[in-house]
Amino acid sequence: MTDEQPTSDKTALTLAAVNAAAGVMHFAKPEVFDGLIPGWLPGKPRTWTHASGVAELATSALMFNPGTRRLGGLMAAGLYAAVWPGNMQMVANWRNKPWPMQAIAWARLPLQVWLLKQAWSVAQDDGGARGGLRLRR
Repeated sequence: MTDEQPTSDKTALTLAAVNAAAGVMHFAKPEVFDGLIPGWLPGKPRTWTHASGVAELATSALMFNPGTRRLGGLMAAGLYAAVWPGNMQMVANWRNKPWPMQAIAWARLPLQVWLLKQAWSVAQDDGGARGGLRLRR
């Protein structure tokens, strides 16, 4: 037996760190995110920016804790799906920017799918004897 963490734990901890950083940025630099809020959503963009920041921080906290990791993965997968319109809004907003910026906007789309898949894998991992939320079978 090795002291190395299982891949699923590494995935969860990596996603937790990414979500924590993104969540903090939603409050530190909210103007960056405000422009990604689609105009068809009710309310003010800043409200959505802060709400998504809270959601990122909450999923991060859940995934850092082994006892709530699966729930955090499930919530993160839902969050990644929920912010998909923001990624599409970025593509639309950046359609007249220089091509490297357009490439970044377009690259976020498959990245979001990959993040969702990783979060779902965390949610599906039973962690051996850790117990907790069972999502399959």
